[in-house]
Amino acid sequence: MSASGGTKAIVAALVANLSIAVAKFVAFLFSGSSSMLAESVHSLADSGNQGLLLLGGKKAKREATPEHPFGYGRERYIYAFLVSIVLFSVGGMFAVYEGYEKIKHPHEITAWYWPVGVLVFAIIAEIFSFRTAIKESNQTRGDRSWTEFVRRSKAPELPVVLLEDLGALVGLVLALGGVGLALATGNGVWDGIGTLCIGILLIVIAIILAAETKSLLLGESAGLEEVEKIKAAVVDGDTVTGIIHMRTLHLGPEELLVAAKIAVQHDDTAVEIANAINAAENRIREAVPIARVIYLEPDIFNAEAAATGNNPGKPSGTPAPKGPVSPDAPKEPGTPKDLGH
Repeated sequence: MSASGGTKAIVAALVANLSIAVAKFVAFLFSGSSSMLAESVHSLADSGNQGLLLLGGKKAKREATPEHPFGYGRERYIYAFLVSIVLFSVGGMFAVYEGYEKIKHPHEITAWYWPVGVLVFAIIAEIFSFRTAIKESNQTRGDRSWTEFVRRSKAPELPVVLLEDLGALVGLVLALGGVGLALATGNGVWDGIGTLCIGILLIVIAIILAAETKSLLLGESAGLEEVEKIKAAVVDGDTVTGIIHMRTLHLGPEELLVAAKIAVQHDDTAVEIANAINAAENRIREAVPIARVIYLEPDIFNAEAAATGNNPGKPSGTPAPKGPVSPDAPKEPGTPKDLGH
């Protein structure tokens, strides 16, 4: 995901939520609807969430320091995780509490045109925000499903905004239904039920966001497509004959660490190996531009170990070793499938 695309979606959501929050709170003051109060707090919490995402994006751009040599890219994950906490506590739990109180002590809704008018306005504004998030997400989603995009995206901003906007739209429909039933039946309990449903919805979304951002905070590997590109870029079939094992780790949404032990011929000189490593690093960066931190460790290809499947040495189709293998060559455990990522 491009940073500009995520920022555009965040700003659109922020503008929509701030205007909606004000309108909902005014409607609550005039009507006394608990759904309106819950929705105004929800929109206010969403506005704060977008502020957190923007702050995280800004802090993530700081230069690396001796104390943080790999930079601050994960700041974006931290602030996305904070969003899930705010959505759960401020949005979800408050709505559940307000819904419970309204069911227990129902109140008649007055000046019905205020909540209905504001809800219609809010739905239109949220559709605009949701449409912007979908448009920006489609630029990087590719052929992945929406569920896979939310689960596999390494940049947290667009999935967060998508889920927030989806939750807001569904919440607005629930609020409109609760207000409508309360007006039609004259029973304020329906308003409380609508508020309670909004709270449960927000809590579910917050839990999903927390689970996904927790995985990013713990450290995720590159996607399968990126891993295959890196593997293909490392091996040149001459000096670098194979990959013994490899690890990848996202230092941030747009920064990838690659560490691999590579197989080289026993009679290559240090200069040849150094040049081959430099060339491999250039090929990796060309194939996967976000691979900015690369560590390649050379090891001697061991034909005896490779024959037993304990050392991949070279993949099929690459040249055979240039000469006999030294009996003192170290044996490295691992197979071609030993590619943790």
